[in-house]
Amino acid sequence: MNIFFVKISFWFLLIAVLFSACESKPQKKIQLSGTAQGTYYAISYYDSQDRDFQKAIDSILSAFDQSVSVYQTNSVVSRINRNDSTVVLDEWFLGNFNLAQQIAQETNGSFDITIAPIANIWGFGTFEKPDSINPQLIDSLKQYVDYRKVKLLNQQLQKENPAIQLNFNAIAQGYAVDVLADYLTSQQISNYLIDIGGEIVAKGQKPNGDKWKIGLEIPEDDAQNRTYNSIIVLEDKAVATSGNYRKFYVIDGVKYAHSLNPKTAYPVQHSLLSATVIAPNAAQADAYATAFMVMGVEKALAFVNAKPNLQAYFVFEKDGALQISMSEGFEAYLQ
Repeated sequence: MNIFFVKISFWFLLIAVLFSACESKPQKKIQLSGTAQGTYYAISYYDSQDRDFQKAIDSILSAFDQSVSVYQTNSVVSRINRNDSTVVLDEWFLGNFNLAQQIAQETNGSFDITIAPIANIWGFGTFEKPDSINPQLIDSLKQYVDYRKVKLLNQQLQKENPAIQLNFNAIAQGYAVDVLADYLTSQQISNYLIDIGGEIVAKGQKPNGDKWKIGLEIPEDDAQNRTYNSIIVLEDKAVATSGNYRKFYVIDGVKYAHSLNPKTAYPVQHSLLSATVIAPNAAQADAYATAFMVMGVEKALAFVNAKPNLQAYFVFEKDGALQISMSEGFEAYLQ
């Protein structure tokens, strides 16, 4: 037999064995948790190399806050709000801004990142407690709330009035989930679940072929005793919920929820308690869920049924009882 042929056959056999060993290495489940953006994060992923990405993830989240968090005094958005002419807009600011403006236009202003001055006086922005609220104060600030009064020109933000301020709180948390998803994907992780304060991306499946399961909460004021009324199963999708049942305060016996209508500058007063949105990515799910809380059940349901890439699940109150309405394709995700 040809010795050269024997040697070549041996090396091919050895390489095949090595590849087979690599492929058969079990996928280990890694779970990470921490705090970010004033809430928790929880991440599960499967990795045959048993890698721990905790430090990298914490670093990414910290850097992300330095771009779009209004709670960081030297972040890009905070400097924009102070009209700092030397600020350089980074990719995260630009990404949040462009998507926010797109969704603002689609929803006719029900989503609006110029809500910042109003959010602050109502106590849902950077202030811990609401200021003295009166119609005159609200009217004086409404003129600064309109997404059409800000635009990008040559990578610079242009404001019609320097008093206009931005707040990315209703989109940035979801966007951060997408940033982490991109990072895990870049590390050849293809099966993972990322959750930052309820904004979630589910990628791939578990090793046994099961899809990721996420519980939908029953809207209740008590954050300590959470109950779930439905479970959805996701693969390569994102989900986010916006609700009025936990973030609120009471003034003179009137309950004011954190969903603010940019057009009226007042908290919404309709019966919708929560909106859960399934979307291609978490930033979209986050922003649309916020917009739907402003639009109310009927308008939001008509909107989402006209968007094939979106599904939504609404919980509202009618005659003292909780009612559920969902988009045409949402039921396919229910377990």
